[in-house]
Amino acid sequence: MAGQIGTIASRESGRETLARARARAVLIPDLLVEASRIANNVLSGWHGRRKRGIGENFWQFRHYIGGEPASTIDWRRSARDDQLYIRDREWQAAHTVWLWVDESPSMLYKSDASLVSKQSRALVLAFAMSELLARSGERIGWLGLTKPIVSRNAAEKLASFLLNSQPQTEIPDITDLRRFADVILFSDFLDPVDKTIEKITQIARFGIRGHLVQIVDPAEQRFPYGGRVEFDDPETGLRITTGNAQNISTEYKNLFNARIQKLRSQAIKLGWSHTIHQTDNLASQALVALHTNLASNAAHSVANLNGAR
Repeated sequence: MAGQIGTIASRESGRETLARARARAVLIPDLLVEASRIANNVLSGWHGRRKRGIGENFWQFRHYIGGEPASTIDWRRSARDDQLYIRDREWQAAHTVWLWVDESPSMLYKSDASLVSKQSRALVLAFAMSELLARSGERIGWLGLTKPIVSRNAAEKLASFLLNSQPQTEIPDITDLRRFADVILFSDFLDPVDKTIEKITQIARFGIRGHLVQIVDPAEQRFPYGGRVEFDDPETGLRITTGNAQNISTEYKNLFNARIQKLRSQAIKLGWSHTIHQTDNLASQALVALHTNLASNAAHSVANLNGAR
């Protein structure tokens, strides 16, 4: 009997996954249009992304980090004080950026305070980011789904791969990622926080620079509930009924914010960035913040990673 119940549960899980994939397929064309609009709005105030790397144009002086080749030290600049400086040049080669969107059942949540689900917003941000990166000539890949591509219509190509794939609920294997690539993870990060920290720490040890975009519904952060309320867990099916939700409001908010702070602290320790985005805010706000983090000094990330080890 237990085996039969397990089989039925497995079939139901398969049906739910298929239903989610079909629902996403219906949404993708509209999400691409929205992503293009947002990318164009951001692009109008963006005059190109500069970053350090191998090129001919001077970018900046920065402090020397132990272990770097002595040949990269600018001795003339270093002679001015007691610090050793590296003369960075502007990056001119294509860079690889990997995207990934969590499509766990919890990402389908949408309260009355928001017009879109967390999954819809995450996909829009991922497509919009791929548009911006494609226009800069970057290589873009989707974790667990595609190899990096260089294409002006990268968003459409990534979307076509998604149309023929099952929803991803776990961060895929990262053994194919090369050192110095960037990975952007869009999720509500409602899995056990220690599990998430273990995964991103593993990725960071491969020399990958990461960016966490935590998507939350306003109701999840504000907890606007009172009276008798029944809460359903979309991941496990667990149901909890409270006699007066207002009585647990403060404790809930403290626990929710503590999760965010723990994840953010670890991200910073690894030299990663962390952006929290509520679905009732403009998507362009998260996109601008993400772009700023991508363009920040990579040397700071390397220094923090070495310290974390």
